[in-house]
Amino acid sequence: MRRIRFHGRGGQGMKTASRIVSTAAFREGYDTQDAPIYGAERRGAPMAAFTRIDHAPILERGMIAAPDLVVVADETLFDDPQAGVLRGLQASGTVLANSAHAPALLRERYGIVPALAVLDFTGLVLSHVGSLAALSVALGAATCRVAGLCTSSVEQAVQEELEALGLSADRIERNLDLARLCYERVDVWLPVQPAAVPAPVAVSRPQVVTLTYQGPWRGTPSVAAPANTPLRKTGNWRVWRPVIDLARCTQCWMCFVSCPDGAIALDDADTPHIDYEVCKGCLVCVEECPTHTIHTLREAEV
Repeated sequence: MRRIRFHGRGGQGMKTASRIVSTAAFREGYDTQDAPIYGAERRGAPMAAFTRIDHAPILERGMIAAPDLVVVADETLFDDPQAGVLRGLQASGTVLANSAHAPALLRERYGIVPALAVLDFTGLVLSHVGSLAALSVALGAATCRVAGLCTSSVEQAVQEELEALGLSADRIERNLDLARLCYERVDVWLPVQPAAVPAPVAVSRPQVVTLTYQGPWRGTPSVAAPANTPLRKTGNWRVWRPVIDLARCTQCWMCFVSCPDGAIALDDADTPHIDYEVCKGCLVCVEECPTHTIHTLREAEV
């Protein structure tokens, strides 16, 4: 069985990417299974999707704890311990990453040991389709290549998935061209040297703890309790970072007024500043700025 785990952020289309791979494998005669997992459907929040491919009936269910292939739609997820991108991946597995950086740099920065395939899918999507919504097609096609599926199955899967989403014939054709390009350009860089197998670690017997009854009030929400929003740092949801050019800022306050998360504050001189621990990267401020003073940077490049 081939087990593929997709890691992305809400809105990057990893659910669709997993379906493209599953559909392509099904067209080649495999038994397949795909499913996403996420909490509240919030754009930018880390999420995962899972695809299983086998010649026999698939009896496993649920999350994939030990994947053969990990697909990463956003490089910044490597730094997110809650996402656990490399968790459970063995040295014999493969990582497919969306990044503009060289494979050697990613290995050194994130400690990637398995085989690694790297391509700037974001750049290809923007230059060939013009919309980041096509990232699902790009990564889906590339994953099919790494998984050993043929081109015709990939094209058929992309066609079926995008038709189901109601895209026009012209947009589907551009996405098909993108899928062919990504399929052809993906290559896999093998590890420089085999990873050493760690010695078994002796695990002590866990201490038995007797739980006591605390009463229902401990777990019951209270409308009188103080809000915990300031404790929720959502800056790691961001893929694109808004940056204010203070030298050109006219202090119109449009960014301050329009920010839906209150991530922009004014200093004593009425100059706006962005709190990047809270900013989710929705880029509303970029759209609302009348003088186009706010520009964007890819978070992985900051």
